[in-house]
Amino acid sequence: MTHLFPSRSTLTRRALFFGGASLLGGCSAISALDAAATPLDTYDLGPASGTRTGPRTAATLLVARPEAAAPIATDRLMIRPTPAAVTYLPDARWSDDLPVVVQSLLIRSIAATGRVGYVGKTDGGPVPDTVLLVRIDAFEVEVAGPETYIARIDITLTAIDDRSQTVKASRSFAQSTGVSDTMPATIVAGFQRIVDVLAPAMADWAAAQA
Repeated sequence: MTHLFPSRSTLTRRALFFGGASLLGGCSAISALDAAATPLDTYDLGPASGTRTGPRTAATLLVARPEAAAPIATDRLMIRPTPAAVTYLPDARWSDDLPVVVQSLLIRSIAATGRVGYVGKTDGGPVPDTVLLVRIDAFEVEVAGPETYIARIDITLTAIDDRSQTVKASRSFAQSTGVSDTMPATIVAGFQRIVDVLAPAMADWAAAQA
């Protein structure tokens, strides 16, 4: 007689197979969760004040959250191995999404000049006299050759008269420096060297537009 149902031994083998596969899938999921939960080294950048001796104003200057392309607008440290490729350091992150880090950096650098009445964010400050729009065009490490790495920052600032909604002025600030390797601490130190040059220049320019 032909059996219409699988035998007990067949069912047992199937249960073992699917049970084992389920366990393997569970192990993979747990491994992925463990990897995602692994804490990453976190880095921040320090402000660099512009000139403290210069024209002063009681005006309010608010800095908007910077605009950036998707590969930049993340909390990861970006590496560009080729002009068309993007990757990130696996074991490091910024203290917040990069646009927020840059916004805070600009606010602190401008405020440290003491030349503007109030400097803050657009999402919670008083009614501004001037709004500073920020665009991050580059904030990355380029692989220029074998063991040759270049940290690069390119930021464009645009000052807007809040009353008339007209552009008062716009300027780009760009700088690069060589870094010896792709260790997170080395890369962050390279970015800080650039910030120490660009932040005072951006702070002076923004203070003059307030």
